[in-house]
Amino acid sequence: MTSRATKRRTVLFAAAALTTACGSDGDGGTDAGTSAPATPSGPAATTSAESAPAATSTTGKPAPALAKTSDIPVGGGTVFTEEKVVVTQPEAGEFKAFSAVCTHQGCLVNKVADGTIDCPCHGSKYRIADGSVAAGPAPRPLPAEQITVSGDTITLA
Repeated sequence: MTSRATKRRTVLFAAAALTTACGSDGDGGTDAGTSAPATPSGPAATTSAESAPAATSTTGKPAPALAKTSDIPVGGGTVFTEEKVVVTQPEAGEFKAFSAVCTHQGCLVNKVADGTIDCPCHGSKYRIADGSVAAGPAPRPLPAEQITVSGDTITLA
């Protein structure tokens, strides 16, 4: 009977270890056996400031504003760590949004500078226009996020 109990504990321990190793809490830890979600093959979501309707949350209430358009510099961007999203403005009036989670090991990007979105953990850089990799070790572009620009307000869609 002892060997059966030992086997059960071993299986449960192994299952717990696998479950723990599968996620990333974004603290820069190594997630060797995991992969990021699939990235759309097309360009990142673009929303002009002219025609987008106001976004609503899943509860039907208006989505809270993420930023004002004036908060996002032309040729640059802003990282919103709580929402894990980065919003860029590659050209005046053209706003794009990407996941702020680096595709290398799940760290959060921390700044937008010189036309790139930069990850502090291992030096990956992504282009502000389309989220594509400008410098590795990131294996994939940043996934696009949906935003809505209405007047001077940017919200997550």
